[in-house]
Order: sequence, then C-alpha cells, then structure tokens
Amino acid sequence: MPPLAVVDAFTDRPFSGNPAAVCWLDTWPPDDWLQLVAREMNLAETSFLVRRSAAEFELRWLTPRVEVDLCGHATLAAAHALWEAGTAPREVLRFATRSGELTAVPLPTGEVELDFPATPAAPCDPPPGLLDALGATAVAVGRSRFDYLVEVASEAELRGLRPDFRRLAEVECRGVIVTARSDDGRYDFVSRFFAPAAGVDEDPVTGSAHCCLSEWWGEKLGKAEMVGCQASERGGVVRVTRAGDRVRLTGRAVTVTRGELLVPPAGG
Repeated sequence: MPPLAVVDAFTDRPFSGNPAAVCWLDTWPPDDWLQLVAREMNLAETSFLVRRSAAEFELRWLTPRVEVDLCGHATLAAAHALWEAGTAPREVLRFATRSGELTAVPLPTGEVELDFPATPAAPCDPPPGLLDALGATAVAVGRSRFDYLVEVASEAELRGLRPDFRRLAEVECRGVIVTARSDDGRYDFVSRFFAPAAGVDEDPVTGSAHCCLSEWWGEKLGKAEMVGCQASERGGVVRVTRAGDRVRLTGRAVTVTRGELLVPPAGG
C-alpha cells in the first residue's frame, strides 16, 4: 500500500505552519484517483511522488479540487518526509514538476532550502470585483504568472481582512496575495493568501506566493535576503533569498502523521 505522511511545513512546531499530505507511488495512477486522494486528505495540497533515481523524483501537487503548477509548502513537506522516512538520501533532492526542476537541500541548521522560479508581479489595474471581494483599499496591485498581488497600507488592515470568498472565487486567477510591511522587526513583510477558486479559501503558509513577494519587496526595500511572515490563523515563516530569476525559500517542517493509504492506486 502507498506510504502516506502529513507534514506541517514552514514551522518548527506541530499544528502550525501549513499541513501537506505526502504520498509515495511506484508509478502514476489515473489522474482521477490522485484527485480523489487529494479530496480525501482535504488539505491545501497533497504531494504525489514517483521515484526516478535515488535522489530524483517526479512530483505533482493537487488541492481538493484541482492540480496546481507550483507549491512551496508541499515540496518542503515532500523533501522532509522522504528524508525522515529514510526513503531518500539526506542530500540534494531533485523534483521534476510542471514548473521545471526544483531542488531541496538539507541545511546543517535543520532547515530545508528550496530552489524555485521567481514569479514577479507587474503593476496593473485591479480586475473588476477584486478589491470589493477583499474589502481592501489597495496601495498597489500587481499580476504574476499565477496570482494577483494587492499591497495594503498596514499590517493591521491586512490582519483585519474578512474576504467574501464566493465573490473572490469569481476573479480569474489561481489566488490573491495580500501584503504589507511588517510592524514586527523580526520580519520584512507580512502576507495572506486566498485561493477559493482552487478550493482553498485561505492558505496557512504559501511558499509559491513568496516567489512573487520576494521580488515585490526586494525591489521596494532594496534587499536580497528577507523574512516573510504569513499572518494566517496557523501562521508561518519563510526566509527568502533572491537569486536572479530564481528564489531560495528556506523553512522548517514537522511530521505529524505517518502511515499508509489503504486504497491501492488500482482502485482509481
């Protein structure tokens, strides 16, 4: 039966950060089986892995509703789970994904460093209904490859947002990043991420959103290295380092569940 784990990513404490399920497979089953498992897990993303070699894997991510092109927390969770279970050597792991090759490196500190593509947001006008659905007043709006980014004037405004998720799901994009400068000296910026159209009203900690936030705040603050705090109910911390058209995302992870999936892929 396929091994299965649940890992809290971008945190050093269980029951915080962003939980992802991780499932190891020998070969790829039908897509509808993958989607059923992801729906059953009912987490922001479930990672599915098929081995190519000792330290190389094919990696796919599914929400309870759709397959997505890029996911940071579920990649961190996958690497952490592989190392902890002894399924892969504790060295650089390479993942073949819809967004090209991604790598995960175990650091001596116990953190994991991911190498991801940068996804900068170009300034734009907000699409109809976006700001009303958020209940936000924008300082600036941008559009990345995947998401809209909305900068607001203060952390207090960001934390106080209560979006209308039904209306927000009508905006054509993967999700919406809302961000502001941090009031806490430990962090450079804060953010929240909403993706109701993908089946995730609010994501606890979104690694892929930081591929956009790193560029947005890097330009504004004149920094290459920054720390972002995602101000969801669970909360999480992502360290980012800009590297040309790439971004290194660094964080910790904690396994909270380990077992096996009792429904074999042939059942899909």
